[in-house]
Amino acid sequence: MTESPPPPPNEVPPLPSSFSLISTLGVVAMLSGLLVVLIYEYTKPIIAENKRIATERAIFKVLPKATSRMTFVVRNGQIERADDKTIGELIYAGYDADNNLVGMALNAAEQGYQGIVQLLYGYDYKTGCITGYDVLKSTETPGFGTKITTDKDFLANFNCLDAKVNSEQTGLINVIKTVRHGTKQNPWEIDAISGSTITSNAIGRMFNQSGQALHPIIAKNLALLTTAKESERGEHE
Repeated sequence: MTESPPPPPNEVPPLPSSFSLISTLGVVAMLSGLLVVLIYEYTKPIIAENKRIATERAIFKVLPKATSRMTFVVRNGQIERADDKTIGELIYAGYDADNNLVGMALNAAEQGYQGIVQLLYGYDYKTGCITGYDVLKSTETPGFGTKITTDKDFLANFNCLDAKVNSEQTGLINVIKTVRHGTKQNPWEIDAISGSTITSNAIGRMFNQSGQALHPIIAKNLALLTTAKESERGEHE
């Protein structure tokens, strides 16, 4: 059998056609996109369930006197019954064993040093106090940025952070704000964590924004929130 002669030393092998390259890239891109979609659809319910569990735990952490809760959503300044899948500004109302309203758990979020800090906090409508919080999401720097969950002096701000609604029910009586460490003089002020001013300020802003927006709505719809648990029990009897 005769062998084909080798190509001349200086001959360049033919390049693949543009169509072949584009087709190959198109197939790779399509498969990559399909893989991303499949992973997203697979993990979406898992992520949603983990978020639901984290929220459920946080509700009863910030409302320790509650034994049950109901979900409401704010629409056009009014509160309506909802479920946890409802999209919008949600209010979680906590009730004791006798179906008495003990407080609300509310969402708040603000830009911190590295990203969004998202909290769920407890609000006592009787005293007008923010009574604690649980961090749902944070990408703050380990150390100073994460002291919002460990610093005892900082957490003491929320034994009763004044967030009372004014008589017109249009906002808070006082603006909630963070002050320089060691200078707090009023119950609506937050004594900052030394060395973590940005994160501390974010906490103050988010509580003020949430309080100004939601606490007056709660005050205006308090009758519904107070009687909702008894009404639900009556519907099921």
